[in-house]
Amino acid sequence: MDSIHLSPRLEAVASFVPSGARLADIGSDHAYLPAHLLLNHKITYAIAGEVAQGPYENAQQEIIRRNLSNYLEARLANGLAAIYEEDKINTVTIAGMGGMLIKDILDAGLINGQHFETMVLQPNTDEYIVREWLTKNNYQITNEVIKREDNHFYEVLLATPGHQSLTEIDLKFGPFLHQDKTEIFIAKWQKELKRIDLIFKNLESAGKKGTTVYQEWQRKYQEIQEVIQ
Repeated sequence: MDSIHLSPRLEAVASFVPSGARLADIGSDHAYLPAHLLLNHKITYAIAGEVAQGPYENAQQEIIRRNLSNYLEARLANGLAAIYEEDKINTVTIAGMGGMLIKDILDAGLINGQHFETMVLQPNTDEYIVREWLTKNNYQITNEVIKREDNHFYEVLLATPGHQSLTEIDLKFGPFLHQDKTEIFIAKWQKELKRIDLIFKNLESAGKKGTTVYQEWQRKYQEIQEVIQ
């Protein structure tokens, strides 16, 4: 993967970025995503934010390699602190992190009064937490997609300002994803069912079949089955 050819996961993130956006990509690593969008003339300006020195230097090298110094700037900063008011950023992408970390980044930005017209979020885990944060902080999920790379599944969420009420099923499985029920979505949750099968066997071997823990896993198993039917 490079800034010319993105992975399926980052292609999905790129597809949700509005044309003409002024973008901040937080946790940008090699700055592949903003560089790709600039090279394809989809956005006009971008910040590649990084909290660690190594990824920050990787981003700087990619910017120089693609001759994008006038349109893309790498910044060493923690989360949304990479964005300055004068940047006039209207779109934020955060991809490839755990849901809890994304939540912490968004919380810190909220404390500083940061709001954005568009956010594209791709949590590697705890998607529920990200959806819950959005609904509690006056963002609505307007689209979702799920992608598969090797044996990993990635959910990409598009959010804009607005009020939205989501059910527990929506939060856990995605308001769009569980309605669409794509092959990749079903494959993700079939993989989870297999994982829970192993948990059942381990609990049974330990003589804990009748415990509340076992019953809770049974409830989760049944819920997944009902959603993917």
